[in-house]
Amino acid sequence: MSAIAEKYVDLFQKKAFAQLATLMPDGSPHVSPVWCEYDGRYVLINTAKGRVKDRNMRRDPRVSLDIMDPENPYRHLSIRGRVVDMTEQGADEHIDKLAKKYLNLDRYPNRRPGEVRVLCKIEPEHSFTMG
Repeated sequence: MSAIAEKYVDLFQKKAFAQLATLMPDGSPHVSPVWCEYDGRYVLINTAKGRVKDRNMRRDPRVSLDIMDPENPYRHLSIRGRVVDMTEQGADEHIDKLAKKYLNLDRYPNRRPGEVRVLCKIEPEHSFTMG
C-alpha cells in the first residue's frame, strides 16, 4: 500500500508546486519550492548539482514535502520520506518533462552554462492530508 492516499494523487497531475524541506548541517530546515511528479512509487524532483537542497539531500536523505492544490488551498498533501536515489542519468530529460508540465515548454529554459541536473527519487514513508 502506498503512503500516498489515492484521492490525492491528482495533485501531481496539476501544476502544483511542492515545498521541499531539507535539513541544513546544523539541523535547521531549508525550504524551497520545486516542481514534482509521482510515478506511483516515488516522488520525483529535479535540481542542479551543488545547490543547497542537493547538498542537504546527499548528506541527510530525510525530507518533507507539502503540495497544495492550486484550485483549493485548503486541500493539501504533506509527505515525509527519504531520498533513495540521486542520479544525473536521465535528469536532463526529466527537467524538460517538468518544463512541459509546468511551463508548456519543450525544453527547460533556465539552464545555466555548465549546469548539471540531478533527478531525485523520494520514497514516501508517511503522509497527512487535509481537504
